[in-house]
Amino acid sequence: MTDYPRPQHVRSQWQSLNGSWEYSFQDTSLLDKVRWKSSIQVPFPPESELSGVNDQSYHPVIWYQKAFALPKDWGKQRIHLHFGAVDYSAKVWVNGQLVATHEGGHTPFSADITDVLVKGKQTIVVRAEDDPLDLSKPRGKQEWLKDPHAIWYPRTTGIWQSVWLEPVSETHIANFRITPKFMEFAFGLDVHLSGDAKGSSLEVTFLQGKNVLASDTYSLDSNQLQREVHLSVNGFDDLRNLMWSPEHPNLIDVSFKLKRGNEILDKVESYTALRKVEARAGKFFLNNHPYFLRMALDQGYFDESLLAAPSSEALKKDVELAKAMGFNGVRKHQKIEDPRYLYWADKLGLLVWEEMPSAYHFNPTAIHHLTKEWLEVMNRDYNHPCIVAWVCFNESWGVPDLPHSAKQRHYVAGLYHLTKSLDSTRLTIGNDGWEHVETDLLTIHDYHRDADKLAERYGTTEASWATTDTIVEHGRAILLESTVLNNQPILLTEFGGIRYKPDAEGWGYQQAESPEALLETYADMITAISNGGLAGFCYTQFADTFQEQNGLLYSDRRPKLPLEALAKATRNAR
Repeated sequence: MTDYPRPQHVRSQWQSLNGSWEYSFQDTSLLDKVRWKSSIQVPFPPESELSGVNDQSYHPVIWYQKAFALPKDWGKQRIHLHFGAVDYSAKVWVNGQLVATHEGGHTPFSADITDVLVKGKQTIVVRAEDDPLDLSKPRGKQEWLKDPHAIWYPRTTGIWQSVWLEPVSETHIANFRITPKFMEFAFGLDVHLSGDAKGSSLEVTFLQGKNVLASDTYSLDSNQLQREVHLSVNGFDDLRNLMWSPEHPNLIDVSFKLKRGNEILDKVESYTALRKVEARAGKFFLNNHPYFLRMALDQGYFDESLLAAPSSEALKKDVELAKAMGFNGVRKHQKIEDPRYLYWADKLGLLVWEEMPSAYHFNPTAIHHLTKEWLEVMNRDYNHPCIVAWVCFNESWGVPDLPHSAKQRHYVAGLYHLTKSLDSTRLTIGNDGWEHVETDLLTIHDYHRDADKLAERYGTTEASWATTDTIVEHGRAILLESTVLNNQPILLTEFGGIRYKPDAEGWGYQQAESPEALLETYADMITAISNGGLAGFCYTQFADTFQEQNGLLYSDRRPKLPLEALAKATRNAR
């Protein structure tokens, strides 16, 4: 599962198409007019070093081409071509035939290419269009000026997640949702099948190790199956060994076997977990217990590969480093992360807030683009137990006039309610940081440099509520007159930003002159906000990111301080 590009929907047969492709920056729409260059390393964007191109100038169009052969043992199965993510809009041809179009730079798409295959070698061509100046599409931290400035970083164009093939039968498992029902020791199961499923059966097994927790076979009379699966457990004593948390990341393997008679049509391996997330009485609850969130802001950029992960191992290492620094969660800032990162967060135990990358204009086009892609994000990542919160907007980006624009407030509230209607099992933040409209958590961004001032603002519940009535950052109020209040938990979700990086240009929200000074200031800030006035925090930030050098790690993930000392400070254990 660790290298498979889609670790929650695993089949035994697949073929990676990553590696060397031809490419062209020609701004043409005609396939036969492209003049090819050699070569680019997929899935690394052309702006990155690992792509072999390393060209950060404006390129609104990039073409890719690759020849490949199919394994002989795949027989007469249907062949599906998958893309993890292509920024921003893509057209795909196989053997000269258009097989797929997709819009959205952070979400996957696929095509059944069986009917256009030929004998021998196959040729795939991809045209990706990504206007570097378009502020009406979700782009997150990708720069629109020529060079990175302030808090925006090099662009990512074209293919930036894995490309792969897999064979499936005519009738196969298309997708599924697994919803934990914590109090019932059960899971809601919603499976969708492709092809003619009538007369077939679906065997579903839930296991922990070799222990079968539930197993049943369902006869199918349509292409959708909805069931509630109850686990074989003996009350809450068994539940303790089953429920998932960062301290005890107990996963439950799930096996799907689609059959017609004795013939196995499809087999998919996945996993899930029992866990419950709730906000009530001013606290964040995990599995019915108050749980203090200690998170880091994680932008998920890499020096050599930008938004793309340099390797599966690098994704695992980021999860391990967050835990080693004492954090129990991360807020993935303005990035929809590679599914393999979420796999390791599930496996090793790390809470994740998933945040939609922002557009920066407010208009009907931006609303359409962002909403469409957000629905695809939720569909892709619904089954990951590590995800405990969805973040629709950040700091009013794309909705800059919330106090005075009813349309913009309706947009934030609408996306909040749409998110809740599709997933009531997680928390949703409408607009993280300030100018809240609808939210399950009252989140505040406050980069005050004085730990005593932070203690004054957030040291008690009463002080934290008083702070929500003030203007903290950039002249922005925390609450609007229309904010819906219901004793939500209050969290400080951006603060700190202490820079320590000697002999280099860059910036932070404040400066430390030595590692010892960084640790002291960091520990003082954590102590100031950990005395009962908040339900949690998110420190800025996990690692240096280009010119923004306020990470606890250097951009290559070397710790600026001993990890043990960082963990002790994060847990306020000094």
